[in-house]
Amino acid sequence: MGFQVGFQNITDFAQIGTKDMSFLESRSPHWEYIPGTLSVSGPSYFNNTPNIGIAQASVMIGPPEFECNEGKKQELDHEFASKLKGQQLALQVDGFSLFRSGTSEFYSENFYYSQRTTFAPTKRYAIEETFDTSTKHALNIGNDDCQFNANMDVAGKVEIGGMLTVKGVISCKWLNGQLATARALPAKPFDIKHPSKDGWRLRHVSLEGPEIGVYVRGTIKGTNEIQLPDYWLDLVDDETITVHLTPIGSHQDLCYSVARMKDKISIAINPHEFYSHRINCSYIVYAERKDLKPLITEYEGESMKDYPGEDFVKLGGIQ
Repeated sequence: MGFQVGFQNITDFAQIGTKDMSFLESRSPHWEYIPGTLSVSGPSYFNNTPNIGIAQASVMIGPPEFECNEGKKQELDHEFASKLKGQQLALQVDGFSLFRSGTSEFYSENFYYSQRTTFAPTKRYAIEETFDTSTKHALNIGNDDCQFNANMDVAGKVEIGGMLTVKGVISCKWLNGQLATARALPAKPFDIKHPSKDGWRLRHVSLEGPEIGVYVRGTIKGTNEIQLPDYWLDLVDDETITVHLTPIGSHQDLCYSVARMKDKISIAINPHEFYSHRINCSYIVYAERKDLKPLITEYEGESMKDYPGEDFVKLGGIQ
């Protein structure tokens, strides 16, 4: 039997159905209801549920028939207000939400404005924004920025179609293995497809030396100054600069001097002669970097882990 009322204020307890789920028989006989308690033992329908008359769950919630707040459009205090596209909210939850068991599936737009923890096949420890069906056993980043504030362990494959920006450290077991292999090689080779012979390959190895060195090379003609890169001023120790000069076309008496100026390092060829137009030569300039500590070529130890100097892998932010 049903009944209709215009307005009724129930201060303590209201029960719909035959079973009271809010009362524990094991409690003291002086147990009192929390004011405002509602107990419903049957299915509950709120507003325009899509399956009218069909009880698919204990609680079914649909969008309202009217605009909230007497037709005045509510201003939502979050950045997702524009995504509602003028539609009325069917459910709004402020604060923490707890799902104790089972699997949650979403078939329409869902917005989460506070932290949610699910003790089910899916666990979420940060703010989540879902725009479509959510697959719980994969990572789907589709329509907006995604931020992770904790560690993320990926056991499978990750495909990135756009740009990936990392402000911290990426740890990759495969990459660490490749680096360990590269550091353990007796020589550092590169191996490529042969540029001229089909079915052949070409292999070189890196030039090695007892310093962390850089070089530039080139040719000059009709001038006596070698133009070095501007960044050499802050990259190299000018006291370690050496220059190799080779005459082109005919014999030439060549020498050089190095001068550190305010905005550059200058190398002059035959600085005390006035016949710079006669200079025609090639050059190679070597120098040692000063932004890193000097290389320790010999050290006591059983493996490269015993190296007492700087670890270039850690300096590069790789763990």
